[in-house]
Amino acid sequence: MSRGPRTATVRSGLMLAVAIIGAWIAIHVGAIFFWRWSPSTLLLVPIVVAVQAWLSTGLFIIAHDCMHGSLAPGRPRLNRIVGTLCLGIYAGLSYGALLPKHHAHHAAPGTGDDPDFHAAAPRRALPWFASFVRNYYTHGQIARITVAAIVYLLLGATLLNIVVFWAVPALLALSQLFFFGTYLPHRHDDQPFADAHNARSSTLPPLLSLVTCFHFGAYHHEHHLSPGTPWWRLPAVRRESLARQ
Repeated sequence: MSRGPRTATVRSGLMLAVAIIGAWIAIHVGAIFFWRWSPSTLLLVPIVVAVQAWLSTGLFIIAHDCMHGSLAPGRPRLNRIVGTLCLGIYAGLSYGALLPKHHAHHAAPGTGDDPDFHAAAPRRALPWFASFVRNYYTHGQIARITVAAIVYLLLGATLLNIVVFWAVPALLALSQLFFFGTYLPHRHDDQPFADAHNARSSTLPPLLSLVTCFHFGAYHHEHHLSPGTPWWRLPAVRRESLARQ
């Protein structure tokens, strides 16, 4: 890729990241500190929670791109800063702790050495999900969320707003990331995997792929074949691959 197209790609990725982060922060602050409960606003709650859950999934995907250096190629410090911010505001997660685990996943996907994989139940979603949660959620994360919640309460937020507009979207995003981004692509079934990446993609149309997991699930094999490709370019990678066949 020449310098011009590469610069445009980096600029596009950064603009998308700013848009997702900015939208998440705007809804987060607005809903937690300024939401007023009434019969009319009650009808809007499921919509706000669903949008925030999707944006929370986006925060994790941005951080994931940062782990591969694809948000800002050649700028590791910027990748680390943005990744740390995204994981922190999403659910108090530690970028430094998740980074080696994710690279361990890519080093041995779908094996006993893969921290994202549950070798004891490679086809069963619930045991795998329980293992996934135990592996990634720590006492440090709970402590950081607790401190943030206390600060929010001191600033005038209500516990109800914190739970509904932060905790619930974060948990929904966790489920979304696990099911579409980990379980479906790496689960074992009667059909063998195409290669040692032990990953498969789906045939979801691009719009539905974006809604489910920012293309990270439907184009998961493409991601393992080209981990340096940002999330939003994965559909193009598949199209280019099909065109070469």
